[in-house]
Amino acid sequence: MKIALIGYGKMGKVIEKIAVARGHEIVSIIDIDNQEDFESEAFKSADVAIEFTNPHVAYQNYMKAFAAGVKLVSGSTGWLEEHGEEVKQLCTEGGKTLFWSSNFSLGVAIFSAVNKYLASVMNSFPSYEVSMVETHHVHKLDAPSGTAITLAEGILENLERKCKWVMGTLTAPDGTVTGSTECEANELPVSSIREGEVPGIHSIRYESEADSITITHDAKNRSGFALGAVLAAEYTANHEGFLGMNDLFQF
Repeated sequence: MKIALIGYGKMGKVIEKIAVARGHEIVSIIDIDNQEDFESEAFKSADVAIEFTNPHVAYQNYMKAFAAGVKLVSGSTGWLEEHGEEVKQLCTEGGKTLFWSSNFSLGVAIFSAVNKYLASVMNSFPSYEVSMVETHHVHKLDAPSGTAITLAEGILENLERKCKWVMGTLTAPDGTVTGSTECEANELPVSSIREGEVPGIHSIRYESEADSITITHDAKNRSGFALGAVLAAEYTANHEGFLGMNDLFQF
């Protein structure tokens, strides 16, 4: 399979290594200094492009890839609120293809399924109050993380006493803490910590006066995310529309 890479930072380099090891060919690498390559024949020859950049440029990258007629896999977050409906419509009605996930890790896919199941169980135990904390490296621009938002939405879908998530505290790289976990009874606080080079930790805690239950996913490195992205690309090459991890892994 011919793969193009959009974004060639740490994640892009790991994806390249795994893709080549799985027998794929990298035909184009686009980064900040060669944006004109979106119009190159090399990029247009790709079966799928894998995009990992940042919230400020992801949407523009999608439009350029779509214009080139290239299917897309993306793990960029922070664009959904402003452009989500437009991009989804382009995929469901406009013939474009995007496989998007806030997190491509198989472990996170399993964790997400456990999270939803636990939330449904907790419907019967209203004495437990739920909260979430996510920790990422200091370079991450959005907070809370896209994965945390996806996990929060999974809780809201299955825990009847909660109707929306709200931003809790934000711990900056210098240790400064802003915000609060105080919220309404029907709200789920999601707190964020930015420190070091942490690939990603997500913890969901149910607490009562008697005890607490916590589930945690702790990423050790980027390889799990990269492998998932390549698996998604292999899936996307033969499918169309607005795709996600529920299509790739059906638990």
